[in-house]
Amino acid sequence: MTVTTSIPEFCQGIDYFQDKLPGFKEYGQKPAIAAAEKAIASPTDKNAVYQTMLAADALRYLTLQITASKQSGHPGGFASIADGIAALVMLGYKNIITEVGHHAPGFYSKVFLDRSLEAMGIKTVQDMRDRYREMHGLLGHLSGQIPGLLNPAGPLGQGQHFAMAGAKLHPGVLFPVTIGDGGLGEPYVMSSFGHFHTAYPEVTNFLPILVWNGYSQEHHSMVSTKTNEEMITYWKGNGFTEVILVDAKEYNDTNQPGDYVDSTEFSFEGRMAFTQALLEATDKAAKSALGGKLTVLIVKQLKGAGVHKRGAKAHNLYPGDTVDKDYISSALKDRALTPEAWALVRTNCVRAGGGSSVDTVVTEQELPLPDLGTIPLEEFTVGGEKKVATTAMGEIVAYVGQKDPNFVVTNADGNAASGINNINVALKIVHPTVDEDYFQQPKGQVYEPLSEDACAGLAAGLALFGARTLWCSYESFVINGLPIWQTVTQAMAELRRSTPSTITLFTAGALEQGRNGWTHQRPEIENYFAGMMRNGNIFPLFPCDGNSIQVCYEWALGTKNKGITITASKSPLPIRTTFDQTREALEKGAVILQEIPGDKQVVFAVIGDMTLIPVFEAAETLKSQGIGSKIVSVINPRRLYRSSDVAWETCSEKDGNFLSDDEFATIFDGDALIGVTGGSSAMLEPVMLRSNSKRDIFPWKRGETGNSASQIMEFNGITGANFVKRAMELIS
Repeated sequence: MTVTTSIPEFCQGIDYFQDKLPGFKEYGQKPAIAAAEKAIASPTDKNAVYQTMLAADALRYLTLQITASKQSGHPGGFASIADGIAALVMLGYKNIITEVGHHAPGFYSKVFLDRSLEAMGIKTVQDMRDRYREMHGLLGHLSGQIPGLLNPAGPLGQGQHFAMAGAKLHPGVLFPVTIGDGGLGEPYVMSSFGHFHTAYPEVTNFLPILVWNGYSQEHHSMVSTKTNEEMITYWKGNGFTEVILVDAKEYNDTNQPGDYVDSTEFSFEGRMAFTQALLEATDKAAKSALGGKLTVLIVKQLKGAGVHKRGAKAHNLYPGDTVDKDYISSALKDRALTPEAWALVRTNCVRAGGGSSVDTVVTEQELPLPDLGTIPLEEFTVGGEKKVATTAMGEIVAYVGQKDPNFVVTNADGNAASGINNINVALKIVHPTVDEDYFQQPKGQVYEPLSEDACAGLAAGLALFGARTLWCSYESFVINGLPIWQTVTQAMAELRRSTPSTITLFTAGALEQGRNGWTHQRPEIENYFAGMMRNGNIFPLFPCDGNSIQVCYEWALGTKNKGITITASKSPLPIRTTFDQTREALEKGAVILQEIPGDKQVVFAVIGDMTLIPVFEAAETLKSQGIGSKIVSVINPRRLYRSSDVAWETCSEKDGNFLSDDEFATIFDGDALIGVTGGSSAMLEPVMLRSNSKRDIFPWKRGETGNSASQIMEFNGITGANFVKRAMELIS
C-alpha cells in the first residue's frame, strides 16, 4: 500500500493505509457534520451513512492495532458494536457508558478520535500504542482517569447503574449504555432497570444498547440461542415499551451461514444498507428514550466483526499476536483508511456533540451542590439516657435530603428495620403507590429495591457523577452490593475532578442479630474494608455512640472522592463521648474513653459500640485487683496505619494524615494490649502492627443463634472474664 498524500500528524503510528476507498469520491468530499453543527443532518443522508461506516472502520482498526501492539487486550467484543458507537457519535451523542470492561480499547479509540486523549499527552496513534496497558496510560479496563470517558468498567452488570444515575441527574441528556449479551446473564441488569423505572418512570433518557454477538468472552453467550422474537419479548416482558432490533443478517449479501454475521464482509452496497438501517434505528431509539419511552436498541452482529478472527476466538489477544501476525496484519489492511479518510473521520468526531468528549460530557465538570449550611447536631449528655446511634444519624440524613433535592438514600432491607425510620418519615420512600402508613409516595428520596446491587449501584453511581447519596444496609448483606461500590471508590481515587464521597451506613451488626442466627451474622465483611484501607481513600468508621455517629457523618459529608463506611448498632446504648472527642478520634484514629491507674496497665483497643460493654466490665475487675487499664475507642482505624502502609499519595484527593509514633505511644502503650472487635480482627491490623506491647485480639469467630448480644459475644469468647484472664497472662 503506497500512499503519496500528506498524512495527518495524529496518524503517526498507523501501519497501513489504503491508496483509495470505494465511495469516497461520491460521499467523502466534505464532513457530514457541518462546521457549526453537532450532528449529521439526517440518518438517511448517504454522505452521513458512508462516513459513519468510515468511522466504524477507524474504530475497528485502532482497536486491533493498539491491542496487537501489546499482544494483549480484547478487540473482538467492541468490534461487533463499532458501527453502533459510530452511529451514536455521528448523531451527536457522546455521553456513552459501557458495562463491558473488555471494550476498553474501543472506547479509547473513540476518545482518541475526538482528541480527548490529548489531555493526557496522547496525540498520535503511536502514543496510544505506547501507552496502552501501561502504568499512567490506558489501562486494560476503563477507569476514572481517562479523559472523556464517563465511567469505570470492570465486573459485568454495573454499567446500567451509571447510565441511570446520569439520566436522573441530567434530564434531556441521552446516556446510551452498551451491554454485552454475556453481561445480560447477570441477574442485576434487568432487575435494576425494572426497579428504577418503577421508581422514576419519568426518567427514560438512558438507552441500553444490547451488543448481541452470540458470545460471552470465550464461549457462546447464554442468550445466543434466542430468536429475534424471543429477545424482543424478553425486553418487553421486563417493561421496555420500545424494543428496536437491527439484525445484520437481514443485510447479508455474501451468504454467511449462521444466525450471527459480520457486516464488514458484505458488499459495499450491503454495508451501506446495514449502516443506514443502524443509523435510522439509533436515531429512532434515542428520540424515543428522550421522548419518555423506556427504550432498548439491540444490535445483532457476529463477535469480532472486521478484526482478526470471528466469534469467541476474537475475544482476546495472546503472546505472539503481534501486528505482524498474518491474520492480524491482514485484518488491519482490510480496515485501513486513506489519510484523507482519517482526517474526515477525525473532523466528524471532534465536531460531534459540540466538541471533544473531554470538553462536553457531563462527568468532565463538577455537578453544582446545594449548600448544606450548618448541619444540626444534637449533643447528648455523657452518661445520660441511652440513645440509638442510627436514629441520631437519621435526623441529619433527613436534613441533608431536605436541603439537597438530588440526595438519595438507598436501602434493600428497609430503613425502619435499622432504626432509621425517621429518614422515611422525612424524605419518603419513592413508590408509585401513595401510602401514608409506610411513608411512600412517587416523589420520595428513599430508594428501596430488594437488591443490594441496585442499592449500592445507584448510590455509588450518583456519587461518582457528582451527587450526595447514602447507601444503608444490614452489615450481613453488604457483600451483595460491594463490587460496584469498590469499583466506584477505586475510580474516585483516580478521578481528575472532585466528587462527593460515597458514604454508607451499615447497621444491625452480628451482635444484634442473635435470634436470626448466622444468616444475619456476617461481620467478616470488615475484612473487605480492612484490605481496602490501604488503597488510600477508604475510611471505615466505627462510632461508639449516638454522639459519635453524628460527628462521623458530618465529617464524611465534607469529604471528597472517598469511600466511607459507617458501622453502628440500632440498639439503645450508653453515651460515652462528647462531639469533641470524636472529632479528635477522626483526626488521630482513636480516643481514650477511660483510664484507671494501677501498678501495671492493660490497654484495650476496641472497635464498635456493643463490644465496649464487656470491656468496661473487665476494667472494673482489673481495678479491684490493683491493675490499671485504659479503654481506647478505635473510630477511624485508617489513621492508625503508618504513612508508608497506605497508597494515599496516588489518590487525586490526597489525605496523608496518620498518627505519629509519639501520639500512638501516648494512646496505646502499656504493659499489655488487648484488641476487641465484634467483627474481623483485620480491622485492628494497624494497631497490632505498631504496638510493642505484649498483645492479643478477641475478634468475631462465627455466628450462632442466641437470645442476646451478650450470649453471641460469649460464644465468640468476647467476655470480660476472658479479657481479664488473658490480661493477667500477658502482664505476668
